Amino acid sequence: MKKYFGTDGIRGRVGEPPISVEWILKLGWAVGSVLTAQNKRDKRPKVLIGKDTRISGYLFESALEAGLSSAGVDTLFLGPMPTPGIAYLTRTLRVKIGIVVSASHNPYYDNGIKFFSAEGTKLPDELEYEIEAALEHPLKMVDSRELGKASRLKDGEGRYIEFCKSTFPNSFDLSGLKLVIDCAQGATYKIAPAVFQELGAEIIEMNVSPDGLNINDHCGSTYPEPLAKRVLLEKADVGIALDGDGDRIIMVDSTGAIVDGDEILFIIARWYQETSRLQGGVVGTLMSNFGLERAFKASGIEFLRTKVGDRHILEMLKKNAWNLGGESSGHIICLDANTTGDGIVSALRVLAVMCSTGKSLSELKQGMTKYPQTLINVSMTHARANVIDHPRIQSAIKATELRLKGHGRVLLRASGTEPLIRVMVEGEDAHLVETMANELAEVVRESVG
Repeated sequence: MKKYFGTDGIRGRVGEPPISVEWILKLGWAVGSVLTAQNKRDKRPKVLIGKDTRISGYLFESALEAGLSSAGVDTLFLGPMPTPGIAYLTRTLRVKIGIVVSASHNPYYDNGIKFFSAEGTKLPDELEYEIEAALEHPLKMVDSRELGKASRLKDGEGRYIEFCKSTFPNSFDLSGLKLVIDCAQGATYKIAPAVFQELGAEIIEMNVSPDGLNINDHCGSTYPEPLAKRVLLEKADVGIALDGDGDRIIMVDSTGAIVDGDEILFIIARWYQETSRLQGGVVGTLMSNFGLERAFKASGIEFLRTKVGDRHILEMLKKNAWNLGGESSGHIICLDANTTGDGIVSALRVLAVMCSTGKSLSELKQGMTKYPQTLINVSMTHARANVIDHPRIQSAIKATELRLKGHGRVLLRASGTEPLIRVMVEGEDAHLVETMANELAEVVRESVG
């Protein structure tokens, strides 16, 4: 197991290891040491550093740069930039690694470090292991003449805006559509409004005044309810809620109904299928709604589930040579457009379907019926993933599945970050689903003591 890297880089509370100045500086040096060792022909490998809008980003981008420079690596600063924009620029600028200083949808007091390879994808496991091994060695600075240099890319925003627009069909524009865009006080606060406005939409901005502390604060994709109210108030056609680093999206239709990642994935997949863009099937996760699975089956679209996390989705897509996957949370990967989840591009895909079909967002999602779902977290004194194998728990799971009669789903999984067992039941009857989830959770509680 890796000591520091999780499924989406390294994340934690600001000021507490590993998200401390000293540790992040050492991390920059470790990354730089690995790069210089791998690229002996390059006098100075170059990396990108971008960030979201949380206040600690200033601190950690400087610490990373100091560490990288001490190992002989040049740094190119992007400033506030959506995570998918950093992935795009990493591969198009031909740098060795792209680094994102962000804790995604978390509050301002958290932060993290995410990495992209030169291809704009997550770092391979082997490279993450090498970086962790380097962290165990004392920091050794290169000679002064070999120190890395830092500079700033001035047109990063413009490059990414043009890329996003290029993913929208030339035969369409957004004129006549009124959009409300919630940027979560995050990295998309300048870029997202520009993209949709330049494509012809009438836009109404929400949460585009970041102050370093208000990122994701009761706004954006994790709190779409205020957006839904604003859509109704403005009589808008669509609401678009992004998260703090711009890789997730939740939408709102003209009736004020929230459209989650499963529904967005369904809309894009059906359009891909009808326009012969779909390569193979679609990848979801263990948490994807059972209704999505049923809708794909009815449409003749193969559907595979993987573990929660965009890293696992991407691995499954690449393994099968497929081009579409996503999570209920709104992390949608359109591999024919970008190498990671991209909230703006995903929104443009849905808007393209609307333009192509002449249907509203409310009409497009009707091909999928979400099943009622109840999720209960059962706390444990210590994290023990194998508690799910307890005979009594396994017996209760089988009994619950029999009661669902094939018209629902049971999932128990250990949290990867907390001492919790997550108990989830889905089915057609909301009351029955809630009852069964509570009964199953009680069995888990008794079994873990």
